[in-house]
Amino acid sequence: MRAALFVTCVNDALYPRTGIAVVRLLERLGVAVDFPAAQSCCGQPQYNTGYRYETEPLVRRTARAFAGYPYVVTPSGSCAAMIREHYPRIGRKAAAEGRGGELAEAAASLAPRVYELTEFLVDVLGVTDVGAYFPHTVTYHPSCHGLRGLGLGDRPRRLLAAVKGLDLVELPGAEECCGFGGTFAVKNPDVSTAMGADKIAAAAGTGARILCGADNSCLAHLDGLLRRADSPMRALHLAEILAATEEEPLP
Repeated sequence: MRAALFVTCVNDALYPRTGIAVVRLLERLGVAVDFPAAQSCCGQPQYNTGYRYETEPLVRRTARAFAGYPYVVTPSGSCAAMIREHYPRIGRKAAAEGRGGELAEAAASLAPRVYELTEFLVDVLGVTDVGAYFPHTVTYHPSCHGLRGLGLGDRPRRLLAAVKGLDLVELPGAEECCGFGGTFAVKNPDVSTAMGADKIAAAAGTGARILCGADNSCLAHLDGLLRRADSPMRALHLAEILAATEEEPLP
């Protein structure tokens, strides 16, 4: 099986270890992973800020970059939701404005082939035990796009529960937003910070060493708050936990 990795701009710029972990994990499970160099930002920041027309070139670029791949895997629920939910909407609006159907066709071709990492593991590969080893206490925060947009449900938790040595503890108020929300955190910093403070307080109460999530954008927000609070807890992407084994532990 062959798949393309859509690493996302956040991971490419700030969290390259997450992209490396995804490749390491998928290759261990027998997937041949390609990395199309033409990929770029999916356009979510522009679109969320109201710049629909400026997003359109990124829709075209992303569709071209991943043309021909049966599976496009991304370690980001927010970027997966952008492509699957909003690309078709952008294409339909362009067509309704009399600017042709090319954008709608590109979106319709790409959207069904895009999978968030845990979806791909559970639904496509049919695995929950990926052979991981991570001897730490972990609590899991479900980001809003994955939880509400993609409907990931218990897939991430099932994967974590199968990790050897991992003690998974419940996060109180897990379904509450962490306050990041992309450009929301920039426009409403005080509200964002207050929401994040509630989330890290709940996480600290679990006694876990690791606050795990499947979106590094949310984890960047939470990890920054943890560090400012001098908390020993650290935020870590789920892919890095799943990539760790007894023979090759997480650095």
